[in-house]
Formats: sequence, C-alpha cells, structure tokens
Amino acid sequence: MTEKTRYTDEELEEFRQIINEKMALAKRDYDQMMRVLTNQDSNDVDDTSPTYKALEEGSATQSKEELISMAARQQKFIQGLKAALVRIENKTYGIDRITGKLIPKERLRAVPHATLSVESKMMQSKK
Repeated sequence: MTEKTRYTDEELEEFRQIINEKMALAKRDYDQMMRVLTNQDSNDVDDTSPTYKALEEGSATQSKEELISMAARQQKFIQGLKAALVRIENKTYGIDRITGKLIPKERLRAVPHATLSVESKMMQSKK
C-alpha cells in the first residue's frame, strides 16, 4: 500500500468546516477585544474618588497592554487560519512543509493551521 500524499477532498472539507468554526470564534473574540480597547463596550460611570481612579487607571493600563497583546495573537491566529484555507483550496493542506508527509489528523484537528508535524516542530526547535 502506498503512503497517502494528500488528504481527500472529503477530508479537506471536514478540515475546512473546523477552520471556519474556529475562525468565526476567533473573529468574535478579536472584535470583542477591539470594542473593549476602543471603549465601545464601556457603559460604566467614572468614579469620582481620585484614589480609586488612580488605582483603576494603573490596572486599566496593564490590562489594556495585555488585551493589545491578546488581540495581536488573535489576529495572527486568524491569519494562520486564512492561510490554512488557502492550502485547502490548493490541496496542499495537512502536508508537513519540512518532510512532505501528511500531518496526523489529530494534530490538525487540535491545531488546524499547523504546517509542521510534532516531530518536525521538535526538530526545528532543537536547531
């Protein structure tokens, strides 16, 4: 039996559905973060206590930085999912970019934008 060199169209369609679901969630989360960052979600009344306000601003700055970082990661994740959809269209999805072998389905279901098998990723991190 020859080793499969690519996933079937049916398998690719399954992955497309997984990716589209993850993309919808990722975009929703990203949009939510951006609403918070641009204060569109703010419906609270500013506190008049100066001490309380100073403490609030300190934690708000930290959480704003964390939110910006999370939003950037989310945007990168969305880009990775978009690239995966392109690979599905090209029928190159799920092929390890180092070895050329198929990435196991379990890995792709967990990390649908993966371009490396776990082994390739571990070999690359040792370099």
